[in-house]
Amino acid sequence: MRVVRLDPADEPPRVAFAIGKRSGNAVARNRIRRRLRAALHEEAAGLRTGRAYLFGAAPAALDMPMSKLRASVHALLQMVDA
Repeated sequence: MRVVRLDPADEPPRVAFAIGKRSGNAVARNRIRRRLRAALHEEAAGLRTGRAYLFGAAPAALDMPMSKLRASVHALLQMVDA
């Protein structure tokens, strides 16, 4: 699922993470959030100003290789910004 809220008054782009309880305990959810943040860090230059991004993740994101997670984040951003 992807959600983008367009509002030109918002500067810089805002990013939020939605990690549900089915992804594990608080430690696992925070680890997924940190991994997503790290994967997104490389793509930060590609985020458009005036947008809010919401990233969700399945439990598989906890064990996914970082290279695959980065590729997934990149692909999602390409779909949203197309």
